[in-house]
Amino acid sequence: MSAGPYSARVRELFANPAHAGQLADAVGVLVEDQGVRIAFSAQLAAGRIDTLRFQAWGCPHVIAAAEAFCANYEGRITAELLDFSTSDLMQSLSVPVEKTGRILVIEDAVRSLAQELVRPSPKEH
Repeated sequence: MSAGPYSARVRELFANPAHAGQLADAVGVLVEDQGVRIAFSAQLAAGRIDTLRFQAWGCPHVIAAAEAFCANYEGRITAELLDFSTSDLMQSLSVPVEKTGRILVIEDAVRSLAQELVRPSPKEH
């Protein structure tokens, strides 16, 4: 892929998505909007996000943003998902403003994941 509209960081994350895939026995969410489909799955351990994975159908910016999110939030406590910022992500990846809507789909998926992770499991009732 030529550099074109993609920063070196986007090209790197798109070419090497270490967190791509789906986890078995995990909490998962799927959000579709703006021509983007993003799924996150997470496993917790000791009150922290032990493992995060994503599946994304979208442009290289979306795939790179999903990879960056997973890499940055593994090991953090669940509540930190509420601090996720699309503006920080867009800036760090040099995402063009016209793709804001697509990156906001990732924010929706992160918020949905946070809600699922803090929801009590049926075993706790």
